Amino acid sequence: MTARQPFLLYSLVVVAALYLFVTSPAAQSQVRGVYPVGMNATNAGVTPQSGITYSNLFVFFSRDEEKGRNGEVLATGQNSIMMDLNSFVWVSKKTISVLGDPVFSASATLPIANNSLTSAINGSLSGGGGFADSFYQPVILGWRTKRADIRAIYGFLAPTGRFSAGGNNNVGSGYWTSVLSSGQTIYLRDNRATAFSAFQMYEFHGAQEGTRIRPGQTLNLDYSLTQSFSLQANLRVQFGIVGYEQWQTTDKRGPTITPVEAAAHYGVNALGVGGNAILPDRKMSLGFKYFHEFHCTSTYQGYTLQISGAITF
Repeated sequence: MTARQPFLLYSLVVVAALYLFVTSPAAQSQVRGVYPVGMNATNAGVTPQSGITYSNLFVFFSRDEEKGRNGEVLATGQNSIMMDLNSFVWVSKKTISVLGDPVFSASATLPIANNSLTSAINGSLSGGGGFADSFYQPVILGWRTKRADIRAIYGFLAPTGRFSAGGNNNVGSGYWTSVLSSGQTIYLRDNRATAFSAFQMYEFHGAQEGTRIRPGQTLNLDYSLTQSFSLQANLRVQFGIVGYEQWQTTDKRGPTITPVEAAAHYGVNALGVGGNAILPDRKMSLGFKYFHEFHCTSTYQGYTLQISGAITF
């Protein structure tokens, strides 16, 4: 497998419909950050081939337990989200003659989302669908070496999805988010068949429109250990263990936030399996990942399924 093969999973997007706040009017608990954890678990450092790449990622989140500060179950119900993420990435043919000659690229992601939140006690609480918050990466620098691929990225979330304070059909988050991120793929053997990947993103959240609430900042970590095999001359498969972590790093702030609510930082831990099928001659790839969340605090806990596809023109 070479670093020039196209992959979907280099793309960063946001899950505006993930309900960063519980939508019950009496609750102010922050639920998650804006990044769909796990989507960069494999091939995190890989920059696609030069040209324009279109990628599509279908994401299904299902959470059925609300966890407290110590991981105890506070309530049961269903928080489900389906997203279709369309990413367009441009990669330059030339390297930049500074900072070790990285490849320059940029991307835009346009998501469609549908979500619902129900409670075992109160029934349906909220739901919405439509165009969600879009994500843009104007600066992506990629380095390619024999034993490693590395990317450094600046991006931002634009609140383009529907949002109204107190609404029960929101699709957007109602605030801007800036992110700094980096991905690394280390090849453990000279043939690059065995790879360890890690991806880190830090989210800087703005104030939410209409509420003046500023969510706590978030640190995300995706990772994987994979092995690839050649099945045919134009078909390689990659399979391995994947995982993600997510932590709220600062207090949530706002005029209606109590000290107890501000101090309730969420944490997420998940492990699973993932795989990719790569067709180098056709510049195409297909992939899947499944994650089981085994320990969460101050958020919902469940599982995540992701199905991806990409093509380079």
